[in-house]
Amino acid sequence: MESAEDAGVYKLREDLAIIQTLDFFTPVVDDPYTFGQVAVANSLSDVYAMGGKPIVAMNIICFPVNKMDISILQEILKGGLDKMREAEVLLVGGHSVEDNELKYGLSVTGTIHPEKVLTNKGARVGDKLILTKPLGTGIINTALKAGMADDHSVAQSIECMSTLNKKAAELMTEAEVHACTDVTGFGLLGHACEMIEGEDVGMVIHPSVIPLLPGTEEFAAMGLIPGGTIRNRDFRLSMIERAAEISDEKLLILFDAQTSGGLLVSVPGPKAPTLLKRLHQEGVKEAAIIGEVLEQPKGKIVIT
Repeated sequence: MESAEDAGVYKLREDLAIIQTLDFFTPVVDDPYTFGQVAVANSLSDVYAMGGKPIVAMNIICFPVNKMDISILQEILKGGLDKMREAEVLLVGGHSVEDNELKYGLSVTGTIHPEKVLTNKGARVGDKLILTKPLGTGIINTALKAGMADDHSVAQSIECMSTLNKKAAELMTEAEVHACTDVTGFGLLGHACEMIEGEDVGMVIHPSVIPLLPGTEEFAAMGLIPGGTIRNRDFRLSMIERAAEISDEKLLILFDAQTSGGLLVSVPGPKAPTLLKRLHQEGVKEAAIIGEVLEQPKGKIVIT
C-alpha cells in the first residue's frame, strides 16, 4: 500500500500467495454488453500487472432500478461473464445495491508464487520500458460524450479497452521483468512516476514511438481532454522534464487517464527485443519499446 501497488498480496505458504483487488466504474461506452466486457477486463488487469493468474471473481453492481430497464443489467452481466470465461476466471457471486448511477466491476482473487510477485518498484538502470497497448481511450471517450468521435476511433478504443492483458502478463513472466504496472487512471506518465518515485533511477520516454489510438492527436488538439487527464498532469508535472518540441497536447496524451490500458513493463535491456518479438507473435501487436531507465536524473522522467 505504501507505494500504491496495483493489488494486495497475502502469503498462504512458502510456494503460494493470493492477490486481491477490486475495481468498478460508471459506463465508458453506450452498449451495455460492451461495458460489461470493458469493466471486467479492467478489473482483472491489476492481477495481471503483478504477474499473477486471476482465478475467481465477484460482481459489484450499482443499478438505478427505477430509471433503467433490467434488460440493461442483464446485458452488462452477460458481457462481463463472457469476458471472465475468456480469462478462465470463475464467477462465484457478488453484491448489488440500488444506486442513482450505474456502476459495475469485480472483486478479483488471483494466485502467484510469493517470490515472483511483480510490483511497480524495482526498475533498474539499463532496463527498457515496454508498453503493451496504445494510449488515447480517455480522450476518445471524451470525444464520444461530446458527439465528435468517429466510428473507427470508437471501435478501436473499445477493442483496446476490452482486450485482456492476459497474454502480455504470461509472456512477461518469462523475461525476468524487474517492475510492472498497468496504465489506467493516472495515465502513462502518472504510473511511470509511481515507478521511480523515491527510487535512485530516472526514465527517458520517447513519444514518437508510443502507439496511439486513431484520432487521439486530433481530438486532443481540439481540446477534448478529460478532467482527470489535466489533474494527472498538474499533480506530476514537477517530475517531468520535456524537450522544447513536446507540445502541451502531446504531454496531455501521455497523461491521458486510461480505461483498461496496457501494461508498462521494465525489463532488462538485452531481453527487451526478445520479449517484444514474442508479444507481437502472440497477438499483442501494438506493444512497443518506448523508453528506458536511467541513472540520471533521479526521480525525473525526461520526454524527448
